[in-house]
Amino acid sequence: MNSKTILAGLLFLLLTGCKSKSAFNYSEEMIKKERSLIPHIEVTESKVEKFAAKEQFDSVSAVAANMENMIQVTIDEIKSTPPPKVNEADNFKRAMLKYFQYIKSLYTNYKKWGNAETAEERDAIVLAIQKLVRDKEKVITEMQGAQRKYADVNGFKLEK
Repeated sequence: MNSKTILAGLLFLLLTGCKSKSAFNYSEEMIKKERSLIPHIEVTESKVEKFAAKEQFDSVSAVAANMENMIQVTIDEIKSTPPPKVNEADNFKRAMLKYFQYIKSLYTNYKKWGNAETAEERDAIVLAIQKLVRDKEKVITEMQGAQRKYADVNGFKLEK
């Protein structure tokens, strides 16, 4: 082999290694965003349950609105951050946005439920919430599928 071939091969490995690293870092950033919300979600869910049991609907609305705003900040951060220029990055970003928008929609509906004027309105909103809960596995599966594909085409493994 001549030195030009070796140099070209090394340059290729260096470039693909950098792309794989930026793809991995982007994936890790998305995972970090999701994990940072988990403690807040757990606290909010507990409060919603407690306030709902006591029929403190204004409190349900307030804690749901707070969580809705927190998730919106995450959505805005994702929207404003360009994905790396690697394969499937745009699809992965769209899947993550859809996932976070799904989570936000739960809290939007909790807020609506807390603000409802009548029991009939609350019952209708409960049906919408139940549909969202039924869709949870589908949304998660789609997001994880996009994430796995993104990892596969960019040569890195996801943590279990």
